[in-house]
This record gives sequence, C-alpha cells and structure tokens, in this order.
Amino acid sequence: MTTPARGTARAPRTGLHRPGRGIMLTSGLAIVLAGVLLPFYWLVIASTHSTDEIFDSTPPLLPGGDLGKNLSSLQETASFGQVVLNSLLIAVIYTVCAGAVCTLAGYAFTKYRFKGRDALFGMLMLGLVIPTQVTLVPLFKMMAELHWLNTYQAVIMPNLALPFGIFLMRQSMAALPDELLDSGRMDGCGELRLFLRVVLPPMRPALAALGIFLFLYQWNDFIWPLIVLRDNASLTIPVALASLQGVDDTDYGAILTGTAVAAIPMIIVFLALQRHFVSGLLAGAVKE
Repeated sequence: MTTPARGTARAPRTGLHRPGRGIMLTSGLAIVLAGVLLPFYWLVIASTHSTDEIFDSTPPLLPGGDLGKNLSSLQETASFGQVVLNSLLIAVIYTVCAGAVCTLAGYAFTKYRFKGRDALFGMLMLGLVIPTQVTLVPLFKMMAELHWLNTYQAVIMPNLALPFGIFLMRQSMAALPDELLDSGRMDGCGELRLFLRVVLPPMRPALAALGIFLFLYQWNDFIWPLIVLRDNASLTIPVALASLQGVDDTDYGAILTGTAVAAIPMIIVFLALQRHFVSGLLAGAVKE
C-alpha cells in the first residue's frame, strides 16, 4: 500500500465552500444591489419624460425625449446653471476649510496636553446631540449683525468646526504613535512641518472619509441656505429645486432632471476618494 505524500492531504470541506451557499449569497447581494440602484435608475429615466408621462398609469421604464425640454425649463425658471455653480463653489470651499479646521482641532485634542482639554472636547461633543433647529435663530441673528445675510460666508462659516469631523479626526490620530512625533521634533522639525510631513500622510484614509462627509453634508444642506440666502441668483440646488414646487402646477419632470444632475457631483466625489478610503480600511484591518 502506498501512503499519500506529505502536504497532499485535502483539507476538510466546510460549509463556506458549498456551491449552493455561494449562489445564495451572490443572489442575495444581487437583490440588494438591484434594490439600491432601482430608485436611481427610475430617477434617471423619469428625468427624460414630461410630468404627464411620469404620472401615467404605466410608469416609464425606458428613456424618453424630454430631457432637453426639462433642462430648458430648469434654466428658465431657476437659472439652474448658476445654481449648480453656486453649490459647487460653496461645497468645495466648505470642504477645504472645514477639513482644515477639523483636522487641526483633532490633532490638537489628540497630541497636545493643555488645561481643560477633556472638558472642552466633552462640550464640543454636545454638539452631536443638540438639534440643528435649536441653533437656527441665534445663528441668524449673528449673521444679521455681521451683515452677512445673502452671502456665501453666511452659509460656510457657521459649520466649519463640525463636531463629527473633529471627533473623526481625533479618533484617527489617536492611533498615530507619539514616538513618531517626538523623533521629528528631535530632528529639528517645526510644528507646522511636523504636521504637514509626518501627521497628514498616514491620515489619507481618514481625510478621504472626512472629505466625502463634508462635501455631501454641504451639498445636500437645505434648511440653513434657505434661511440666509435671499437672492435667486445665489441659491443652492436643494433650495432652487424646492422653489419649483408650486401650489397648483409643478413641473416634476424638471425637478427630477435637476435632482439627477445634482447627484452627479456626489458620485464623482465618492468615486474619486473611495479608493483611498477603502484601501485605508483594508490596511488597518490587516495591521490589526
């Protein structure tokens, strides 16, 4: 009798390798993916139809021929090209400025020791549980006293120090070894150079996640821009689309077209940053 060579013994087959279970898992994921993409698909299809076709007894499932008409209606009624530029400008400036503030604040709360640090951070975290509606009236009075109403800085400035963003960066920087910073200081590296050259490079995954969150937060914000922006030429996309809803007549084809256009920058930002975000999560999982 011959004995099998070493290393050729076949590993026991577990339930995870059963073909039936793999097919069920793939089918379940396909159903979930279809459920997620179906509303977006219908949004794109409906944006190419008129209001009457959208509310027809048989919902449209194929593209129509009213996309150009809907875009023209948006431009005529809401100056949609200018509105898109307004939203892009506000969202980009807010993402850059708020990202810098949240990153610096998270670094200070993590790597610097000063009196009242923990108490100050605890007070900052109360902002996560305070409803936004509570702060609308005081913020509006502040903007009025500063003569900032109907300006972009009134939309951008109040939420620069976003509590969630500071919390995210603080938790991410807590994993950065203090010895790395001490070695940089011993080599004569200044605090600003230390922050830019030593602290920021390992924080790319966290910065990508923060950038996605900040951009989507500002891009989709509705209540605060509605309060402080008065001129139709300075409105953002959510406010402009809401203004198209009339009492007797509403052009839902134009509104859905604007909604579909508004989703494009969000998809671009996510696709541009998700590679760093996902790779960072995987690297952290491997290290742990």
